[in-house]
Amino acid sequence: MAPTPSAGFDFGGLLRRPETGAFLGLAFVFIFFAIFGNANFVQPAGAASYLNVAANLGIVALPIGLLMIAGELDISIGAMIPAGAMTVAIVSGHFGAPILVGMAASIGLGIVVGLINGLLTVRTAVPSLIVTLGTLFAMQGLVLGLSVMLTGTTSVALYAPDWVKLFFGSFIANSFQVIIFWWLAAVVIYAFVVHYTRYGNWLFAMGGDKESARNVGIPTDKMTIVLFVLSSTSASFVGMCQTILYNSAQVSGGMSFIFNAIVAVVVGGVLLTGGFGSVIGIFFGTLTFAIVNQGIYFTEFDANWASLIIGVLLLLAVLGNNTFRKMALSYSPKKGKK
Repeated sequence: MAPTPSAGFDFGGLLRRPETGAFLGLAFVFIFFAIFGNANFVQPAGAASYLNVAANLGIVALPIGLLMIAGELDISIGAMIPAGAMTVAIVSGHFGAPILVGMAASIGLGIVVGLINGLLTVRTAVPSLIVTLGTLFAMQGLVLGLSVMLTGTTSVALYAPDWVKLFFGSFIANSFQVIIFWWLAAVVIYAFVVHYTRYGNWLFAMGGDKESARNVGIPTDKMTIVLFVLSSTSASFVGMCQTILYNSAQVSGGMSFIFNAIVAVVVGGVLLTGGFGSVIGIFFGTLTFAIVNQGIYFTEFDANWASLIIGVLLLLAVLGNNTFRKMALSYSPKKGKK
């Protein structure tokens, strides 16, 4: 359900917005760690620790959130991150091709896999979860097999030119990854398209009832394919940036992004059943997850309890989000006396 503007201030309308609960959850966890964490949490170094995590996760979580709003899901991102990383490393690091060729190959692979996921989803009756599960394992095997066959190893070095590292893999002020700016730019672009163009209306209509959306002329198949392409390409882009930043790529890694992205999106107010959510909510949800994930290390809590504390805080954020949404849906403004 897309939020609708109203004339004048409407408290119920404010609570009904998907990002409201996500923002309250973000405020809660930030205050929690600001109180129980050490002074470094609110310092630039502390901010960098969770912003770097949020940026890498957020670029992937945005299209995953849009897919979930549309009633679909893509878990192949777990394989596409190392696939994008290994592609640029093998092409430009191992074989010595120009870095732009390696980067184009990495992004191109994301486009191809996204097209495969999208076409299989719209052309068959197989749920997208099953389709992308198959793609996940297929890409894992393909990346591992080709890496060993072509390079004889599962780890490949890449030394990118300075100008490439400046834009895709560098630290600002020795702490903040440049990918943070790519994430913020993606948030602005997605927010404009989803909430201020007809494509956003189509997206929410698909999540509400795909058959009805198709019957009124919405190109649901094309929209679905585009969303899957965005998802795979975004994951490949993150893998590419990580390789440029750390000067190497490995076939392992990326699986944690599946769970983390879905959690961030749900914390951000997107319904698993589709049809409800917002880009800003996903942004807040990603920040919430990153702060909880990193903030625990700024406290004096026993590290053995870290997973429990993270799980409880995230659960409270999700429950709070759902509670505010239910309150909003049952809220009716009082009529003024004439």
